[in-house]
Amino acid sequence: PMGRSALVGVVAMWVNREMGSYVGSRRRWRDLPPRRRAAIAVAATLQLALAAAAWVDLARRPVTAVRGPKWRWGLAIAISWVGPIAYFRCGRIEPLAAAS
Repeated sequence: PMGRSALVGVVAMWVNREMGSYVGSRRRWRDLPPRRRAAIAVAATLQLALAAAAWVDLARRPVTAVRGPKWRWGLAIAISWVGPIAYFRCGRIEPLAAAS
């Protein structure tokens, strides 16, 4: 029978062959094409802005208007795009519209 480390080695060789230079290569920021760097910078900025908006909303929202503990939502917001979107979609209890 094949040992665990041998199996890991075989899988790594297969993945490296299938994925080519993407696996195991350590690309530096300066080695990336300018368009790729710009795309990464824009995506990172959007992600941080979304998280900041979610944290501000969470901090200003009363406990009674949040589903679950606020500290858990604060941690969840830190999880990439998923946390802030989950908070905005599921974590908030929208107040009733004011009658005008």
